[in-house]
Parts: sequence; structure tokens; C-alpha cells
Amino acid sequence: KKKEKEKEKEEKEKEKEEKEKEKEKEKEKEKKKKKKKKKKKKKKKKKKKEEEEEEEEEEKKCTESCYGCRE
Repeated sequence: KKKEKEKEKEEKEKEKEEKEKEKEKEKEKEKKKKKKKKKKKKKKKKKKKEEEEEEEEEEKKCTESCYGCRE
């Protein structure tokens, strides 16, 4: 009888551990998803910034070469 109780206890512990592992896996998945999203957002921001800088450069060139087109 004592052995049975111990066996039951061990099984419960195992189940608990497995559930914990599952939770950890889910957390990791979520973290990766969020990180990926953040990275994507950052990439978009960077691209937008680069485009804006390019436009500014072109505008500068235009104003330096001719003042008529700006007015």
C-alpha cells in the first residue's frame, strides 16, 4: 500500500513537471513571436527612415542645383 501511494505521488509529480514544461514551451513560443513582430516593426521603421533620408538628400540636391523648382 505504501508503495502504491509513492507510485501515485511520483506519477503526479511527473504530470506536474510535464505541464510545467508545456507552459515553458508555450511561453518561449510567445516570446519568439513577439520578438519576430518587434523585429519586423523595427525593420519597417528603419526602411521608412532610410526612404525619408533619401528624399531629403534628393531635395537638397534639387535646391542646390536650381532654386526655381522649390518656389
